[in-house]
Amino acid sequence: MKNLIEALYDALAVGDRDRIAAALTEDFVGQLTPGLPFGIGGEHRGVEAMITGGWFAIGTHWRVRADPETFTTTSDGRLQVQGTYRGRGRVSGTPFEAWFIHLWEFRDGLVCGLTQLTDSAIFLSVLPDPAGERDLQIIDLSVTDGVATLCLARPDARNAIDQRLADELLVAAVRIAGDSSVRAVLICGEGPDLTVGGDIAYFTEHAGDDLGATLRRMTTPFHLAFQVLATLDAPIVTVATGAVAGGGLGLVYAADVVVAADDARFVTAFAAIGLSGDGGGTWHLPRRIGPARAARAYLLNEPMTAKDALDWGLVAEVAPVTEARARGEEIARRLAAGPSKAFAQMRALLRASWDRSLPDQLNAEVEALVATARTDDASGAIAAFAAKQRPTFEGN
Repeated sequence: MKNLIEALYDALAVGDRDRIAAALTEDFVGQLTPGLPFGIGGEHRGVEAMITGGWFAIGTHWRVRADPETFTTTSDGRLQVQGTYRGRGRVSGTPFEAWFIHLWEFRDGLVCGLTQLTDSAIFLSVLPDPAGERDLQIIDLSVTDGVATLCLARPDARNAIDQRLADELLVAAVRIAGDSSVRAVLICGEGPDLTVGGDIAYFTEHAGDDLGATLRRMTTPFHLAFQVLATLDAPIVTVATGAVAGGGLGLVYAADVVVAADDARFVTAFAAIGLSGDGGGTWHLPRRIGPARAARAYLLNEPMTAKDALDWGLVAEVAPVTEARARGEEIARRLAAGPSKAFAQMRALLRASWDRSLPDQLNAEVEALVATARTDDASGAIAAFAAKQRPTFEGN
């Protein structure tokens, strides 16, 4: 499959429509990064829609080439390609580079799907009249001393999740993934609540006769954001305060360390509105608190207190509500000062352990151990230990 994708990249670079079409199934579906303008971002169904409305539309506004750098086959048979877009705006002539991830899917020797993740803001920035829409409006994202802080900023709506927040979460996740200075991530919410989950008022106003279509549009970027966060090298800390509900629980599942305020209440909430759930909860929650408790949380819609969440393993610690944010920041800073390469391997090993046999996991541990042993941080820390000094980690 790698040869097929490499040939497809070559065809895309020269705009060879026939070669592109020949590589795709008739029912090909492409998911391009929300936030890309001119209707490019979002879903494209069918070969013609993908070529004309997706790839060639990109070529209309930017002269760009995708340079793949790493190819990884996932456990479900997809091919993940990471690399860099290099190009310039066609009108402005401004050069740019943008990090990307492509997830390619296959059937019968052809390509049947693509999920593309990139920083749409970079593409917008080289347009002759860059639109204000490239700015994050309801997510605050900042990077200070290696800590990326991602804060939901709809306090008047209790950080409820609407289409814009879902789109911006993906944009923020991709920006974090493409920023090599980030060594830890802090996720939090502005105001008393992390998030009450889906924005019911938004559903009422926008769903019309097809709530399912509205939810599909929202959960596509929302779930892609969690996929990006799951594959970060940097560890993630989430501060859970007040209401943590519905799909917003995904922000808890995404974290390696969760600090819960003592006022936090965790509730799946879906049964109350006749929906089945999103945010990865049906995968994560049984693994975090056990299948019996997870079934009860979903079917009976019973909230968990901060103490429940701590006792059952959903969160790492509980802090007074006035101290929870500061405690999360403290942990994030500590992680940002740690051995980043080792943290990346730890995250990957822990994530993959659910799907591996013990022998496979032991082999993976050996390979990760060898890789981390060859880092500057490891050699420096061992030398410091031998000299009875405290090591300083640079993240290399």
